[in-house]
Amino acid sequence: MIKRLKRIAVSVVLVIAGIMAATAATAGGSWFVRGIVRDSITNDPLPYASVMAQGASRGVVADERGIFEIAVPLGTEALTVANVGYQKLTVPIKRNSINMYVVYLKPSATELKEVVVHRKKYSKRNNPAVDFVQRIKQRAALTDPIERHDYYSYDKYECITLALNDYSIEKADKGLLKKVPSPEQHIDTSEVSGKPILNVAIKEKASRMYNRRRPRSTKEVIDGERSEGIDEIADRQSMQTFYRDVMREVDLYQSDINILQNRFVSPLSAIAPDFYKFYLTDTVEVDGERCIVLSFYPHNKASFGFIGHVYVPQNDTTMFIKRVEMRVSKDINLNFIDELYLSQTYARAADGSRLKTSDDMTMEMHVLPGTQGLYARRNTLYCNHSFEAPADTAVFSALGTELREPQSQERDSVFWQQARQRALQQSEANVGTLMQKLRRIPLFYWGEKALKVLVTGYVPTAKVSKFDLGPVNTLVSHNGVEGWRFRVGGMTTANLCRRLFGRGYVAYGVGDRKLKYSGELEYSFHDKEYHSREFPVHSLRLTHLYDTDMIGQHYLFTNADNVFLSLKRMKDNRMTYRRYTSLLYTLELRNNFSVMAELAHERQYATVWLPFVDGNGRPYDHYDETSLKLTLRYAPGEKFYQGKTHRYPITLDAPVFTLTHTIAPQGWLGNTFCINKTELHVQKRFWLSAFGFIDAYVGAGHIWSRVPYINLLIPNANLSYTIQPQSFALMNPMEFVNSSYGSIDITYWLNGALFNMVPYVKRLRLREVVSFRGIYGGLNQRCDPANTSYLYRFPTDVEARRMDHGPYMEASVGLDNIFSCLRIDYVWRLSYRDVPYEIDRSGVRVALHITF
Repeated sequence: MIKRLKRIAVSVVLVIAGIMAATAATAGGSWFVRGIVRDSITNDPLPYASVMAQGASRGVVADERGIFEIAVPLGTEALTVANVGYQKLTVPIKRNSINMYVVYLKPSATELKEVVVHRKKYSKRNNPAVDFVQRIKQRAALTDPIERHDYYSYDKYECITLALNDYSIEKADKGLLKKVPSPEQHIDTSEVSGKPILNVAIKEKASRMYNRRRPRSTKEVIDGERSEGIDEIADRQSMQTFYRDVMREVDLYQSDINILQNRFVSPLSAIAPDFYKFYLTDTVEVDGERCIVLSFYPHNKASFGFIGHVYVPQNDTTMFIKRVEMRVSKDINLNFIDELYLSQTYARAADGSRLKTSDDMTMEMHVLPGTQGLYARRNTLYCNHSFEAPADTAVFSALGTELREPQSQERDSVFWQQARQRALQQSEANVGTLMQKLRRIPLFYWGEKALKVLVTGYVPTAKVSKFDLGPVNTLVSHNGVEGWRFRVGGMTTANLCRRLFGRGYVAYGVGDRKLKYSGELEYSFHDKEYHSREFPVHSLRLTHLYDTDMIGQHYLFTNADNVFLSLKRMKDNRMTYRRYTSLLYTLELRNNFSVMAELAHERQYATVWLPFVDGNGRPYDHYDETSLKLTLRYAPGEKFYQGKTHRYPITLDAPVFTLTHTIAPQGWLGNTFCINKTELHVQKRFWLSAFGFIDAYVGAGHIWSRVPYINLLIPNANLSYTIQPQSFALMNPMEFVNSSYGSIDITYWLNGALFNMVPYVKRLRLREVVSFRGIYGGLNQRCDPANTSYLYRFPTDVEARRMDHGPYMEASVGLDNIFSCLRIDYVWRLSYRDVPYEIDRSGVRVALHITF
C-alpha cells in the first residue's frame, strides 16, 4: 500500500513538473523533457540511469528516485536510456503539453569484455567497475604527454562568461533592458538547462603553455587578454585571478579536484573506492570509437563528490580516457550552486599520448533564494600540441608561472579572430555594447557607481579620476582614547602620474581633541595601471604620520580604525601617540618573493595610560628610535585580491614565509635604546580531501638586546566581537610581554563532514569549525625593568606579566555556513583563568564568511 502511494505521489509530481516544463519552454532553441525510469518487471524506480538526447554530445543522470530532467534541442525525436544490468532503450519523444515520460527498462546482463555484471546490492569487493577504475589510475603514465616527453607545449584559449540566468525576452521587456533597443541580440542559451541567459561579462585569454619534464617546470606565456562587462567595478586583474581560481581546469588524475575553492574527491583518487559507487553501465560510440562507460556516484550525496561518466575505448590496454562528464548532486553541501557541469574531451597523439582538446565548466547559481539567478561558464580549448623543445628554452628560467607579452592587454580584433578556437556567440560578442547601452540609463549608471564604492572603498572624483577619496570604512570609528573619531583621506591615481603617487588622511578625535594626519609620497620604478599598490611593487615610499598607536592590537587585513571594530568587549585605552617617518624600498618579484628595506625614525609620546617612567622614577615625555628593518617574504603560488590599501588572500593554499629583522643601535641618530629583534612567521592550508582542511600558522620571535616594554614582543589581542586571524579573542591588550615567544594558530574546517551524515540536519548545509591557538614565551633578565634601572617600568594600570604558568591557550568550536554567509564561534580561555584582574573567560565571536 505504501509503495502504491509513493508511486502515485511520484506520478502526480511528474505531471505537475511536466506542465511547468511546457509553460517554461522558451525560444532559446530547446525544451524540457522529464520522466522516471522503472524496472519493467518489478515497476521499481531505477536510480542513476543515464539519459541522453539522440544526436547530442551530453546527457543527464536520473536521481536516486529514477527521476530525470533534460533539456533537448528543438527537433530531437528520441531519448536513449541505459542502466547497468538492463537493456538500452530508445524512447521516441514528441513535444506536447506535458512532456513527461515513464521509461521501462528490461533486465539483462551487460557484458563488458570478459566480465558479466548483474544488478545486485552494491559492493566494492569483486566489483569489475572498481577494478576498471584502478587500471585507469595505474596506467595513467602510459598516456601522460609530460611523462612521455621531455617537452610538451600547446595553445590554450580560455573564455569565461558571466550571465543572468533564465532571463527571457519577457523579463527583458519588464526590466532595465526595456530601454535597450533590440534586447534579443543579447540573449543566449544555457549549456546546462537550455534556459535563456543574458551575458553581462566576458573574459578571454589566449596563451601558449610550455611544460618541461626534468627539472619539472610549467610556464604560461599570455599573448592576449581582454575583459569587459559588469564586473569592471572591481580590480580587473584580481577578478580574473578570482574567476580562474574558482573555475580551475580539472585534472582527473589528481586525488582532489580543486574548483570553487573546495576540494572534490576525484573518481581516480586513492579513496575513491570508499567514497564512490562505481558501475560499468554501457558501451557507446564516441567520435567513431566504441567506448565503455564507467559511471560513478558518491555514497553520501551531501559530500564533495561528483556524479558522472568516464568513457574509455573498448579493448584499450592503456586505459585511455576519451571523454569525461561530471555534475554535482542537488543535495551537495555547496553554497549558491544550483547546477554544475564539467566535461572534458581528449584526442590520441600518434604515439598514444592523451591530448586534452577541451575543458568545459558550466554553473547555474543563486546568491539568495528568490533573486535573479546567475550563469557562469569557463570554456577552455587546446590545439597545436607539440613535443618539440621551445624555440627559446629560457622561458623556463623566467620568474613566476605566468609571463605576459608587452601588448597582451591591448590586442586588436584581428588578433582575437585568429586566437579564438571557437567563434563567440552573438550575445558574448555584444557584452561591451550592452554595457554602453545600460550605462546610459541613470538607475544603472548610479547603481554601478555606488557598488564600485562599496567594493573598492574609494570614491572617484571625476570620470577619469586623478584623486580618489577614501577609504570609506574609516570615515567614522570609536575607541577609548579618542572617543568618536572622524577621518577623511584619499590617494592620487595613475591618471595623474603613472609612476609618482601620493596618499594621506587627516583625522580628529572628539575625546582627545587632537588632530592626526598621514602623508605618503611613492615613486614606482615601473608604470602602474591605476594605483601604487598593484602587484608587483617596485618602489621607494616616503611616509610621515602623527597618529595613535594601539599597542598589542595590530590587525592583518584591516585598518585599526575600521568602523566594524568599534564595538569592543572591554575599555580600550592602551594607546600612545607617535610621530613616524620612514623611507621604504620594496621589491616584489613575479615568483612572489619580496624584499622590503626600511629606514624609519619614530617618536613615541607617553600618555596617562602608558607612561614612560624609568626604574629611578624619572618620567619621560617621549622616546626616539631610528631603526633599520629588513623583511623577506616568500609565498610561491599566492593568489590575492588587490585592494587599493590592502591585499586579501583569495586562497590560503600557498605557503607564506616571512622573516623580519629590526636593528637600532643605541646612540645612533638619537636612539635611547638598542633594538635588535628577529621574527619568523609561516602559514599554510592543508587539504584533507573529503574531510575538509586545516589552516595552520606558526610564529616565533626573539629580542637580542635590552628594550623598553613598548618594544617587547606583545601578542595581538582582539577586543572586538569579530573573528580576526592570528589574534587572541579573550586576551587583554598588553596582558603578556615577552622577549622570546613561539605561537601557533590552527583552524580545522570540517566542511560538513559530520553534519552531512545527520538526516534533516544536513539540509541546513551547516559546517563544523574547530580552532586552537596558543602562545608561550618568556621575559629574559635583561629586558625586565626590575633588573635594569634605565628601562621604563610597566604601567601600573596595565596587567603586563610574564608567562610564568605555561602557555596561554584558547580553543573554540563553531558553526560555519549559517545562512551561507555567517560563522559563529564559542571561545574558551583555557589557561590563566584565575587572575587578579578582569578578563573574559569565554564568549561568542562572529565573522562574515562567504564561501562556496
